[in-house]
Amino acid sequence: MYLGRVIGTVVAERKVAGLEGAKLLLVQPLDDLRQDNGPVQAAVDTVQAGPGDLVYLVGSREAALALEPSFVPVDAAIVGIVDQLHTPERPERPERPQ
Repeated sequence: MYLGRVIGTVVAERKVAGLEGAKLLLVQPLDDLRQDNGPVQAAVDTVQAGPGDLVYLVGSREAALALEPSFVPVDAAIVGIVDQLHTPERPERPERPQ
């Protein structure tokens, strides 16, 4: 499970069987400090998220199981909208050499 921010939508004229009617969103994966963590990806929405929402996603097999019927070919699925995020205090990260 990982965090992401919804940054857009995907429009698809044709979808594989099992994805008809499913909403696809563009999501920027984030780390626990809400910093970008990887490339933007398309994810199927199971919770009616919208642009700007902080969401949590599942990937791989878990994403395929998040839909009915199960095992549709998806790599990422939005399974929740984050209301609040608390990150425990920790030492600051060292500066990266440039």
